[in-house]
Amino acid sequence: MIAILIALMICLPLFAVARLALFPTENVWPHLISTVLPHYVFNTLVLMAGVALGTLVIGVSTAWLVTHYDFTGRRVFVWALLLPFAVPAYVIAFVYTELLEFSGPVQSMLRSIFGWQSAADYYFPKIRTLGGATIMMVLVLYPYVYLLARSAFLEQSASLLEAARVLGQPKGRSFFTISLPLARPAIAVGVAMALMETLNDFGTVDYFAVHTLTAGIFDVWQNMGNLSGGAQISCLLLMFVLLLLFLERFGRKHQKQFLPTSSRFRSMQRVRVTGWQNAILFLCCAIPIFLGFIIPFIILTDYSIRYFEISWTEEFRETATNSLLLSAVAAVIAVGLGVFLAYSARIKKSRLLQACTRLASTSYALPGVVLAIGILIIFAALDNTIDSFMRDYFNVSTGLLFTGTVFVIIFAYVVRFLAVAFGSVESSLAKITPSMDMAARSLGQKPSTMLWHVHIPLMRSGILTALLVVFVDCMKELPATLLLRPFNFDTLATHVYQLASDELIEQSALAALLIVLTGLIPVILLSLTLDRGRTLIHKQQ
Repeated sequence: MIAILIALMICLPLFAVARLALFPTENVWPHLISTVLPHYVFNTLVLMAGVALGTLVIGVSTAWLVTHYDFTGRRVFVWALLLPFAVPAYVIAFVYTELLEFSGPVQSMLRSIFGWQSAADYYFPKIRTLGGATIMMVLVLYPYVYLLARSAFLEQSASLLEAARVLGQPKGRSFFTISLPLARPAIAVGVAMALMETLNDFGTVDYFAVHTLTAGIFDVWQNMGNLSGGAQISCLLLMFVLLLLFLERFGRKHQKQFLPTSSRFRSMQRVRVTGWQNAILFLCCAIPIFLGFIIPFIILTDYSIRYFEISWTEEFRETATNSLLLSAVAAVIAVGLGVFLAYSARIKKSRLLQACTRLASTSYALPGVVLAIGILIIFAALDNTIDSFMRDYFNVSTGLLFTGTVFVIIFAYVVRFLAVAFGSVESSLAKITPSMDMAARSLGQKPSTMLWHVHIPLMRSGILTALLVVFVDCMKELPATLLLRPFNFDTLATHVYQLASDELIEQSALAALLIVLTGLIPVILLSLTLDRGRTLIHKQQ
C-alpha cells in the first residue's frame, strides 16, 4: 500500500496538469498555436539537436581517447572530464555572459589592443542567442555521454578488434565499424539523459532570452496569468520527455546484449602516442575541461574573493541555510522511500509492486517546471477545500496551509529526485546475495528486522552515495524552487538567478561558487568508483 501511495505521489502532479490542460478555465490553445507555440517548438527542437550533437561529439571522442590511447595527462583526464558535472548550466551561462559581452574583459581587451571604439568597428558573436545557450549546455552536459561511452568502451574485448584486423578491416576504421556500434545503446542513454536536462533547464534559456517550451510555460503562466495555458504547453513538453524516456529505456534494454562473455573478454592495450599526435590528444581532452570547469571556477573564485564583503551578508547566510536544510531533509526522505521501495521489491515479487517501482524510477524525467505546475494545482485545490470546509462549519478561514510553504518545495524535491535515490539503493541491494537473506531468516530474523540488521549495514556506501547525490541535485534545482518557494524565501539557486538577472554577477559569485563546490561531491564519488568498478568486473571475468 505504501508503494502504491508513492507511485500516486509521482502520478498526481501529471494527472493534475493533464486535467487542467484538457479542461481549461480559459482555453488559449488556439491563440498559442497561431502565435508563439510554433516558435517555442522550433527553438526547443533546435536546442535539443545542438545539445545532442555537441554532447555526442565531445563525450564519445574523449571517452575513446582516454580508453584506447596513452598520452600526456590521460590519468588526470579520466576523472577531470567529469568536472563540468559540478557546474549548473545557468551558472556557466552567467559567467560567460559576463566574460564575453561588450563590456566584458574579452571585448574590452580587444578594443584596447586594436584601437576599436565601438561595436560597429568589429564583429564579435553574441553570447545571448540560441547558439550560445546550446554551447553552454553542451559544456556541462557532455559528461553524461562521456561516462556511459567510456564504460561501454572498457567492456569491449580487444579480441573483437584483433579479429576484425585479421579479416582485413583497416585499423583506422575499427572505431566506426565495431566499437561505436557496440557502444551505441550506452551512448543513446547518455544523450537521452543530457536532453532531459536540456528540457528541464530554465535559467539558461531565460537569461539568454531563448523562447523554448520551458520558458514559454513561465511566460504564459507568470506574465499572461494563464495557468491553463501553461498546463497545455506542459503536456506538449511531456511528449518530448516521453520520447526521450523511451529512447533511454530502449538503450538500457539492448545494452545488456553487448556485454562481453567471460571466456572471450580480454582488456584492451592502450596505444602510446608521442609528438604532435600526443599534443592533439591532450588538447582534445583539455579544452572541454578548460571551458566547462576551469574558466568558470577561476572567475567565480576571483569574484567571490573580491566581492566577499558585499556578498557575505545576513541574507546570504540565511539563504545558504535554507538550501542546506531543504536539501538535507529532501535527501533523507527520498533515500528513505528509495530504500523502502527497493527492499519491498526484493522480498515480495508482485507485478503491482514492480509497476510502482518502475514508475518511481522514471520521476527524474519530469521537468521541474511541469512538476511545479502539477503540485501547485493539487495543493491549491486542497487548501481551498480545507478553507471552504472550515468556513462552512466553523466560520474560520484557514488560508493557505500548503501552497507557498517549504513543505511544497520538499515534496517537489522528493518526487523529482526519488529515482536517483532508488537507483543507487537498488544497485547496492542487488550486490547482496540471496543467500544472505536465507541465512538471516534461518536465524530468526523477520523481513522488517532483517533490513535494519543485515541489509542497511551492507548498503552503507550506496545509501551514503544516494544521500549525497540527491542533496546536490536539490541544491542546484532552480525551476521548481523558483515557482513554489514562499515569499521572501530564497535558496542559493534562486539567489544566483535573481542577482544575475539584475546584472549583479559579481555579487552572485559566492553563492554560485558554493553550488559548484557542492556539485563536486558526486563528481569525486564517480571518479573514485569508475575505475574500481571496471577493475572488479575484469577480475571476475
